Amino acid sequence: MNIKRAKEDIKNSIKIYLKKDEFGDYRIPVVRQRPAFLIGAPGIGKTAIMEQIAEELGIALVSYSMTHHTRQSALGLPFIQHKTYGDMEYDVSEYTMSEIISSVYETMEKSGAKEGILFLDEINCVSETLAPSMLQFLQYKTFGRHKVPEGWVIVTAGNPPMYNKSVREFDTVTLDRLKVIPVEADYNIWKEYAVERNLNPAILGFLEIRKDFFYHIETTGKGRSFVTARGWEDLSTIITLYEEEGLKVDEELIGEYLRNDTVVKEFAAYYDLYQKYKNDYRVEEILKGNISENAIEKAKAAEFDERLSLLAMLLDKVRTSMKEIVIQSDYLTLLMPGLKALKEITDIETFKERLTLLLEAKEKELKQKEGYGALSKVESFKMKKVIKFLSESRKKTNNSSTAEEAFSQVKEAFDGEVNSMKANVTETKSALTNLFSFSERAFTEGNEMLVLVTELTVNKYSSRYIASFGCEEYHKYNKLLMISERQSDMKENIKKLDILLN
Repeated sequence: MNIKRAKEDIKNSIKIYLKKDEFGDYRIPVVRQRPAFLIGAPGIGKTAIMEQIAEELGIALVSYSMTHHTRQSALGLPFIQHKTYGDMEYDVSEYTMSEIISSVYETMEKSGAKEGILFLDEINCVSETLAPSMLQFLQYKTFGRHKVPEGWVIVTAGNPPMYNKSVREFDTVTLDRLKVIPVEADYNIWKEYAVERNLNPAILGFLEIRKDFFYHIETTGKGRSFVTARGWEDLSTIITLYEEEGLKVDEELIGEYLRNDTVVKEFAAYYDLYQKYKNDYRVEEILKGNISENAIEKAKAAEFDERLSLLAMLLDKVRTSMKEIVIQSDYLTLLMPGLKALKEITDIETFKERLTLLLEAKEKELKQKEGYGALSKVESFKMKKVIKFLSESRKKTNNSSTAEEAFSQVKEAFDGEVNSMKANVTETKSALTNLFSFSERAFTEGNEMLVLVTELTVNKYSSRYIASFGCEEYHKYNKLLMISERQSDMKENIKKLDILLN
């Protein structure tokens, strides 16, 4: 199955495992809760989905790679404990708490979370001395003499032997205690993640044309060569930062992240061509509405691959702006309830005290959610923006003599944020209109327009932006495409009806 389906499968399992009866007991006893075992090629997003699941379920996450663990660190170190049984005294072997179990308790202490996920990666690469203890752990959720706390669900992951020489294949007895979920690389699923993370458009443009290079492993005369999703994502980060600094992206740099000579050469050639397209078409000018006839004619005459690359450049700019606006809107929405409460206060000292308490509450909330170990960068950014606004508001109102004056200063700052967002919306609306105008003239109603409308529809930020702020051109073409689909459905229904009549 693909990683998206695996995510839903694990998410549903965790919900079921955490379900309790009327007495507060788990419906499925802990010993019967099979740990999930994600097995698939390296770099396809196994770790990433665990962070997403934990955040979406509002539970904590503790992640460990088992490759570096020895028997001592996983099970604990032995020590002698003096005990008395009846009239007899004995020296008994005890064990310190496992480093892994200890991390779970530390996370519970730091975040206040009672439930969570213990994610153990590379579970089938454990050391020879630790391997015998894994069966006990997988069934009884115990390392040494210490149990994983109730309410913590175990999820494991590993690579098949073909990808890792350190893999120890599980026997039937061990596999029979796991919920085995095989995962395969799927470009279309990864693309959703890549677009949301703003991966470099040159990479997305290339992979749209060469999907077969998304995940590529082969054995050559020089040994095994490979390209993984992780490699593309890391390369994207480096390319984006290199571009910001005006540094050259060349074949040598690309080869540090993609370990396949053919893919490296082809992407390096595409990247150079991509930069040429960017200059030739003057993408920034198109989105500003300065659309030259030369750009229109050039796009009309271009091959489909070149058209897709051009569309990827234009879409990237607009989608990035849409995402920023949606995040800005969410951040302002988070601020609203606290500011409304401040508006009702008439005493200046009470106002300052409430503002301080509001700031401290938001700081505490952020710290707690960070302690969960599964706070996304976007959510963290929103919360930090709220804290920054409240912190700056406290400084501004420090010398205010009345609550009315203090709130006026806070409102002025908030209105400034709102006006900034409105300006961004106006600019983005214009860019989106210009994008459709160019596409209409250059591509008419061909496949490129279908790609444009589809990309805006499936991306969560662009779809939210359009739902909130509208886009006449989008709705126009979306309606046209829907009419076409309905016509096809009608024809299909007529065919079925003919069969029934005959």
